[in-house]
Amino acid sequence: MKFVSGTAAETYDVVVVGSGAGALTAGATAARAGKSVIILEKSDLLGGTSAVSGGMLWVADNHHAREAGITDSKAAAGEYVRAVARGRGREDLLDAALNHGDQMLQFVEDECGVRFIFLDNFPDYRQDLPGALDGGRTVEPELFNSKEALGSLTAHVRTDGRAPFTMQEYETWGAFTKFPWAELDQRQKDGFVAKGQALVSMLLASLVRSGAALATGARGHRLVTDGGRVTGVELETGEIIRANDGVVLATGGFEWDKALADSMLASRLYTMCSPPSNTGDGLRMSQRIGGQTRGTREAWWAPMSITGDTRDGQPIGTLLRFERQGPGSIMVNRHGRRFANESQNYNDLARCLQSWDSAANQTLNTPAHVIVDHAYMERYGILAHRAGEPTPAYLAEAATLEELAEKINVPARNLVETVARFNGFAAKGEDPDFGRGESAYDKYWGDAENAYPNPSLGPMQTGPFYAMEVVNGAFGTNGGVATDGLARVLDVDNRPIEGLYAAGNTTENAYAAGYPGAGATLGPIMTMGYLAGRTIAGQDPAYVPSSLEHAAPSPVAELVEAGA
Repeated sequence: MKFVSGTAAETYDVVVVGSGAGALTAGATAARAGKSVIILEKSDLLGGTSAVSGGMLWVADNHHAREAGITDSKAAAGEYVRAVARGRGREDLLDAALNHGDQMLQFVEDECGVRFIFLDNFPDYRQDLPGALDGGRTVEPELFNSKEALGSLTAHVRTDGRAPFTMQEYETWGAFTKFPWAELDQRQKDGFVAKGQALVSMLLASLVRSGAALATGARGHRLVTDGGRVTGVELETGEIIRANDGVVLATGGFEWDKALADSMLASRLYTMCSPPSNTGDGLRMSQRIGGQTRGTREAWWAPMSITGDTRDGQPIGTLLRFERQGPGSIMVNRHGRRFANESQNYNDLARCLQSWDSAANQTLNTPAHVIVDHAYMERYGILAHRAGEPTPAYLAEAATLEELAEKINVPARNLVETVARFNGFAAKGEDPDFGRGESAYDKYWGDAENAYPNPSLGPMQTGPFYAMEVVNGAFGTNGGVATDGLARVLDVDNRPIEGLYAAGNTTENAYAAGYPGAGATLGPIMTMGYLAGRTIAGQDPAYVPSSLEHAAPSPVAELVEAGA
């Protein structure tokens, strides 16, 4: 165990196992109440899955929307989330997320110095369902100068390897070929971070200001109990860290433990982009003392490609977004046919990759491939690849569609017919087969400068043609430890286990099988972390914002240097 900030001790008021946004929010909330806190991170880097995420939060009926004059309500959001979740969510968790989400948001802004950009036009994912809005429920972190704020601690924070740009800028600039790369390079040199790394860095800055201890290389192994109450954590090394008031489990999901994933998830998971340290440690720790397990069939599903990227030395998947949503791209299945609206949200599209062909005893839509032509490649590129560069191994290239079909093992006639049919639709700006380009969400991720009538649709006409395989991936699992609406871990008889709390992908998620909008992972996760911190501190779950304007947080580099 290595202390990267704060003071080593045998006992703290609150012991938090994990360092993602849910863990850090729980710790920061307790620390702001005057509790001594330690954050225990298994890997050598702080931030967990949150640090490599987009960092967005989906928070219904939030104060930013009210200030902007957007009409929303918890009732409308509840109706929408229940429809998205297909009735699978637990009402106490859903109520907690909806009723306390904006309080959490105001708390981390007022008390922790976290700064957000309000995305007033970012649509909910399912515009066809009751209660959906075409903007107003998503926020994202502002750019944050980690070098100035965290000093040497910056080196201990996980990064996704991307340039420091916000998702608001991504939407404005469109494809990566249009990004101001020189400006982004300068931001990076100046110490700015964005997205999930910015979010966890701001929360870490709050913890450092509060004097919390941060330790890496500290894998939790067992919970220490006394008379049925959880009183500490035993590390893998045998060292025991004791907790006066509570232990919070927030160790991430179990997606990197193949045996667990295969036995629990409803569908086969082929790749993921989370840190390899997510192996279900919190789930096992809870199970050893009789903790209840729920919701383990689901994950934060997403269509991904295997491009050779790695994280902590392990191969990871790459999320496909514009590559399948930009005009001039389609996705075909093993039969060379389109099978879905390629521009829909990643969670629902990934579910189409899970379909099974019972008659043939094989997957229905996989192997799947994104197909683009050379004109698309010149306009947008594919991931980091640009036209004129040597074709990477993850792309198949051919002069004609017939040759491409042979390379990816689909019927050539089907592929040619599919492209011809799609081209006719694209020229008219409509997709009667799958409705691509009809919703506000589809249009949001299209190209406003598209030469054709619909920003989501464009024909494929110019060879060579390219194909990239798509597999069923996930950001992480989202089921496991069962909690109540105050983040207290429940035993198998639905009774709270005294002294034990949990948040994040370690737990059953408030939205169950649903994915209502951008930030639907971190919104409820941070809310449950906030509730854990408030409950441990003996505070009312409802936060009442201060009427005083909160000053910007001062740099904490000297504090970090002193504690490192």
